[in-house]
Amino acid sequence: MSPPVDLSAYRQIVVLTGAGISVGSGLPTYRGKGGLWESASVDQFATAAAMQADPAGVWAFFAPIRKQIGAASPNAAHRALALAEASLTSEQRLVVLTQNVDGLHLVAGSRNVVELHGTLRRSRCTSCDHVQPEDLATSRASCPACPGCGAALRPDVVLFDEPLSVDAEWEAKKALRACDLFLAVGTSGTVSPASNFVRSAEYAGARTIFVNLEPMSPVNPAFQETHLGPAEVVLPRLLGVPTAPRPRR
Repeated sequence: MSPPVDLSAYRQIVVLTGAGISVGSGLPTYRGKGGLWESASVDQFATAAAMQADPAGVWAFFAPIRKQIGAASPNAAHRALALAEASLTSEQRLVVLTQNVDGLHLVAGSRNVVELHGTLRRSRCTSCDHVQPEDLATSRASCPACPGCGAALRPDVVLFDEPLSVDAEWEAKKALRACDLFLAVGTSGTVSPASNFVRSAEYAGARTIFVNLEPMSPVNPAFQETHLGPAEVVLPRLLGVPTAPRPRR
């Protein structure tokens, strides 16, 4: 067993997380067995074209996923990152770049979180600038109208064929420029953005670590270390933080 990472030796820690970090919270991955994107309706409703043609259908597609997320709680991996961030000095920073749309990092207490693909805990108008939080416990199955202009609301996530938020991309690039420790957790590490982010971190001279249930195939040579196992088991041990109790809902 490898010794924990000495976080005090690093000033800018960047952690990229994917769907694998939320498996311990009871949420499925996207492309794995039983994943969200196995459904044939993904190509019909989780796209930019569908948002233009059938906003009600897009809303209905995401309604059961929102309900599932609303019933989930952060697991030990989410809590480990929040505890690690809380343990840092004022001269250190830990930034979470997440591909997930479940919002569990923020629920766990992480403060510096960049939600690359948006979040299902928020909705926005398809026409104006209105944005609102969404109560997932009571989220409506039918598409609501914007209280400001009356246009359809949509989940505030990046659909297929939509670009990432300019602000999210900028925050990610800014974090990676000064990165001296990079971890990818619960993501394949071989496709964008993971493959691009780790190369940026490597270029900046960072120590690069891959944490996942399964090894990379093919191997990404930009990762210097690999730690295999469930994120909720591996990450608390790797970061040297105690497994915190679940927060009260």
